[in-house]
Amino acid sequence: MLKVQTGQIIEFYSNTCKVKGVDADYKCRIQGRIDLVVGDMVNIELEPNGDACEGVVTERLDRKTALYKSKDRTKKAVAANITCIGVLATVYPKTSNEFIDKWVAISRCSNIEPIIIFNKSDSVEEGSYDENQKLYSNLDIKTFLISAKLHLNLEPLTEFLANQTAIFVGNSGSGKSTLTSALTGEVILARELSNNQGVHTTSVSTLYSTDKKFKLIDSPGVRDIGIEHLLAKDILHGFSEIENLASSCAYPKCSHQEDDGCAVMEALNNDEIAQSRYNNFMTIVQSSNYGE
Repeated sequence: MLKVQTGQIIEFYSNTCKVKGVDADYKCRIQGRIDLVVGDMVNIELEPNGDACEGVVTERLDRKTALYKSKDRTKKAVAANITCIGVLATVYPKTSNEFIDKWVAISRCSNIEPIIIFNKSDSVEEGSYDENQKLYSNLDIKTFLISAKLHLNLEPLTEFLANQTAIFVGNSGSGKSTLTSALTGEVILARELSNNQGVHTTSVSTLYSTDKKFKLIDSPGVRDIGIEHLLAKDILHGFSEIENLASSCAYPKCSHQEDDGCAVMEALNNDEIAQSRYNNFMTIVQSSNYGE
């Protein structure tokens, strides 16, 4: 009789995965056409006499959260059961506020808490991040100032992450792999491998458990994440200060540009919302299914 148990996918390949079970990790093949990603909780049947695999994934359990990417308006999950998205921001290379705001919106649309991690504090002038830290802290978004390379100020971040499952996102060179290595004790190499034909990325997504009682998902699938599947109300939810004002606009279909009675424009003109946040809101909604 096959033994059935519940586990979590900690590595995912194209047609197999590794599942952390009750007392061991099992390499498993996938039964049927189940949509699976790293972080999914699954039921598996262990094969005592097995072949190349040690078990079979027979069922995916309900996801508490999921992070999606989209292309040509088709969305696909890239990771599941995440509680926190850490957005890495640096001065060199420069992380745009548009990148940060996009990920804040994605996080909140997914019912996942966003945090902003200002990295490479050792290589910039003191106060370089002050303006952005104040901007996002005023929006009730937690911020952290660290140096992943030198392991500086990591304790507040690890304390916050306790009992959570997090995923880090950042532009190339932001230190995502360095930070993941620092927090997990694993040697995490940068995903990009260049050759004469350009840049490659590995296809393996991995979930790491740490001795600080939190989990980190390292996934190459989040580098360039399309948001075409998001609607106006989804994106608006990611800009809470604009969402709160929008309900006071004179007309329900206000475009928040030059409309009469627009509470958002009035607040913008009175410096009650940041110009960068407004600009990025307009840019992001125009790249989505806004208005549909």
